[in-house]
Formats: sequence, structure tokens, C-alpha cells
Amino acid sequence: MICSILLLISLTSCVCGTFVVNVTQTSYQAEENENITLEWTFTTKTDRPPVPLFICCQLLTDRTDSVMYLLREGVEVPESQDEQFAGRVQCDKDVLREGRIRLHVSRLRTEDSGLYLCEVLTNYGGNYNECRLIVTGRLTQ
Repeated sequence: MICSILLLISLTSCVCGTFVVNVTQTSYQAEENENITLEWTFTTKTDRPPVPLFICCQLLTDRTDSVMYLLREGVEVPESQDEQFAGRVQCDKDVLREGRIRLHVSRLRTEDSGLYLCEVLTNYGGNYNECRLIVTGRLTQ
């Protein structure tokens, strides 16, 4: 809910053409219990010192919106993470400075399937992008 409100504010208050969030892959497919890395890139300003980032990545389904990862002013906020993702999502913080968000999700579940939206806000702009993940049950032989 917090992310949705901030998204609306950011989209109405910035010129979205100047700040871009891209997804490196629009669709991912994996099996249950596998690990996967979801990745987005965003516009960085190399002529300015690093700014506090706000990043909110959510799983959107027909039933609910679940916070997968939240970074507020450069600090992770694990208490905002939905129970579904607790202990299973790690962010590669070393690449944030380069304008990359790399989220490692472990022990995938079929309920992890859905649309993942990642929003990025900085003091020079904000935007979002999305990708789809399909997790299928593991075939037994």
C-alpha cells in the first residue's frame, strides 16, 4: 500500500522521460525450490554524489500485493517485507551504485508466480518497471 501511494506521487510529480527504470528480462520461468535473480536497471547521475534511494519491489497478483523488498533512504526495511518472502530475498547492494537492482530469490514457490513491479525514487526522478515470473511445480520421475 505504501509503495502504491508513493508510486502515484512520483508519477504525478516527475517527468518520467528523464528517469528510466528498465527490466533486464520481461519474463522469467523457473521450477519450485529453484533460485532465481530478478534484475532491473535505473538512471544514475554520475556527476552527483550518491543519493538516498527508495526502492520498492512488489508481487502483484489477483488476490493481493506483497512487498518483496523495500529500501528506504538507502536502508533495507525487512519489517515491511511480506511473510511470503521473509528470509528468501537478498539484494546485491554492491551494484546499486551502478544503477542496478539485483534481487536473489531462493526456494521458489508456485505462489511466487505473478507480476513483479519495482519502483525507484531518487531526488532527481522516479519511475518503475515490471516483469513476470512463472514458477511451475517440480516434475518427479
